[in-house]
Amino acid sequence: MTLRRPRSPTAPPPHAPQPQPAAGEEGGAGASDERIAAARQALLEGVGAEIAASFPGITRLGGQVVAALYLADTPRSMDELSQELGRSKSNIFANLRGLEAAGIIERRRESGARHDSFALRGKYPDVIVGAYLARLRRVVQDKRALARRALALLGDAEGAEADAMRSRLDDLSRKYDLFADLMEQLLPSIDGPVDLERLVAQVPEAVVRSLNAAARVAWAAGDAISRLSSRASRKR
Repeated sequence: MTLRRPRSPTAPPPHAPQPQPAAGEEGGAGASDERIAAARQALLEGVGAEIAASFPGITRLGGQVVAALYLADTPRSMDELSQELGRSKSNIFANLRGLEAAGIIERRRESGARHDSFALRGKYPDVIVGAYLARLRRVVQDKRALARRALALLGDAEGAEADAMRSRLDDLSRKYDLFADLMEQLLPSIDGPVDLERLVAQVPEAVVRSLNAAARVAWAAGDAISRLSSRASRKR
């Protein structure tokens, strides 16, 4: 006679079906990891495209560096960024230099550290807005100087071609002078991040509505003048 060990009252019977995960729990941590990775990749690609389109000399990888630094809790070294993004250190280095020159990131050397680390100069996207406005200011000033230099080179040259060029350069110079004056009035010198959320919160709603209405009127007037000018040119 074969003796059998008594089963524990709480133990499941032999070959009993194992408990299945509840609805919505399938995959568990694995599914969450996939979603986190997908969200991270979407942010890397989106910020990469945005910054590459806005800042000459900075590639999509540079934008991905910005996104990686935004997601990081602490500054990152070039080696760490290279490993996280799966790109060569030479490519990372070239974009770090461009981002630093644009005022988007800053270089740090922690006490006792052998290598530099990098961090955003401020919150994202505030730091991008500040860098973009600073770049726009430089572009306006550069083109303003270019128009004036071209006019000086043209001097008192005579003839139909010279007159036509002088007219175009005068118009260009006038527009860039207007842009420069407008920026000085509305956007005082900026060096660093721009907290748009705080800035907008401080503007009274009535002022926002007035600016919106003025902008609509200005655009409509500009379109009307452009259409009239086009018609007049065709009739000549």
